[in-house]
Amino acid sequence: MSAEEPLFRVVRGVPTADELAALVGAIVVRSRPSATPAPVTTSAWARSGRPAVATPAAGPGAWRASGLPR
Repeated sequence: MSAEEPLFRVVRGVPTADELAALVGAIVVRSRPSATPAPVTTSAWARSGRPAVATPAAGPGAWRASGLPR
């Protein structure tokens, strides 16, 4: 394929400039590889400040249990 040869061509119809722009945009988006986000790691320092057990759930007696030592 040479630099002068188009990547695609319209076989039928007369698309407007907006329609061609939408087509090119769709082709570009679909041809990109999907980037998976890198996993977020938490440092040991930040992890040590978080409670090891889950916080008390809301319900009867939860307000009393929130003041008790863990």
